[in-house]
Amino acid sequence: MMEDAMLIDQLVERAKKAQAELATYSQEKIDSIVKMFGKVIFDNAVELSKIAIEETRMGVYEDKVAKCQGKSRIIWNNLKGKKSVGILEEDEEAGLVIMAKPMGVVGAVTPCTNPIVTPMCNAMFAIKGANAIIIAPHPRGKKGAKRIAELYYEQLDKMGVPRDIFLVIEEPSIELTNELMKKVNVVIATGGAGMVKAAYSSGKPSFGVGPGNVQGIIDRDVDIKQAASNMIASRIFDNGVICSGTQTIIAPREKFDEVINEFKSQGCYYVYDPERVDVFRKAIFPNGVINKDAVGQSVQKIAELAGIDVPEGTKVIILKPDAYGKDDLLSKEKMCPVMTAYEYDEWEDAVEIAYQNLMYEGAGHSVDIQSNDDEHINYAGLKLPLSRLVVNQICATMAGGAFANSLSPTTTLGCGSWGNNSISENLSYFHLFNKSRIARVKPGWKQPSDAEIWE
Repeated sequence: MMEDAMLIDQLVERAKKAQAELATYSQEKIDSIVKMFGKVIFDNAVELSKIAIEETRMGVYEDKVAKCQGKSRIIWNNLKGKKSVGILEEDEEAGLVIMAKPMGVVGAVTPCTNPIVTPMCNAMFAIKGANAIIIAPHPRGKKGAKRIAELYYEQLDKMGVPRDIFLVIEEPSIELTNELMKKVNVVIATGGAGMVKAAYSSGKPSFGVGPGNVQGIIDRDVDIKQAASNMIASRIFDNGVICSGTQTIIAPREKFDEVINEFKSQGCYYVYDPERVDVFRKAIFPNGVINKDAVGQSVQKIAELAGIDVPEGTKVIILKPDAYGKDDLLSKEKMCPVMTAYEYDEWEDAVEIAYQNLMYEGAGHSVDIQSNDDEHINYAGLKLPLSRLVVNQICATMAGGAFANSLSPTTTLGCGSWGNNSISENLSYFHLFNKSRIARVKPGWKQPSDAEIWE
């Protein structure tokens, strides 16, 4: 424990020294570093994705390349030109001047499910606010994090910027991570519930995430072929490790067979026999907990775990349970290319199925709706415990921000109080600096009379 404390003390001290210099930089110089942090991942996507696949043994190589390039591209596009240093806003009428101030040193806990892009994203946000950052990677993501640091250092040296604005715990452990969270100025925890709880218990301001369990609802008015295509793409991306990947197909009863047949025609394998469904249930959730050997694995591997043959080229296994919500383990998040299917009569019934599944696991995260009915969409938005409702899109790749929508590009999706999180939105750069306000007397101010106030 003493050695752990000493190591973290050293890292934090180095980061503080580097951050003190970073805090003297202009907006332009800060932005040049942020841009570089994104461009390095974009340019080295192939190498870094290979490391991620080899080290974590989960996911899909091509999807990881796409994620490295896609996230770096959209995050920088969103950050460039935005103020984050010095005076942010001057409102003469209100008599207010708002200034940005760095938080200091950010401690970021990053998961093995996203070992390259999450460190990049958190670092871009931290540096944008003139903070230094220390990455505590998952042990199965340490090689990737170390390689990112090497690539960054090469460029930082050329820019004359201290390397220690970006540091990595090279041999991570739970003990070191916990020690880090106690000693930095602010924590970002992207990982399991235990790690997020530890972050909130660290005594430092923290941004955590909740578990995903994205419910997918298909309305009666949509193009079923397109809806199926969107939901399949959402489920299979990176073999289902993405927390915003669609988990269910909730379809109208009278169109259920048509919907399932469309999914089958697009490469899905449908299982409705209760005994065979139970075999998959036990393979995915042995002892009621997600099987680690199933996370981020291919359809063929999942079928192998269940001892059931599926056709070569199958994209997704679709299971039809007899119950939903707390009455069936399959209502939980399945971090692999498996979906569950349910039938509904009225729209309210569809939303209720989604609600019960979310209350079992994943409350506060996201919902995937394929619908053109604004009344139905708004009803779901009002009734469901969610932070984002993604309409007629590929939820896995778009809930974290996309050029096609206005959600903040990120890899850290807050789930609000439903998910025991401090924010119910996508984490962004503006969460990682303090704001100072200068309040002057408002020009021409006048206190209203009591009659005016209470009229």
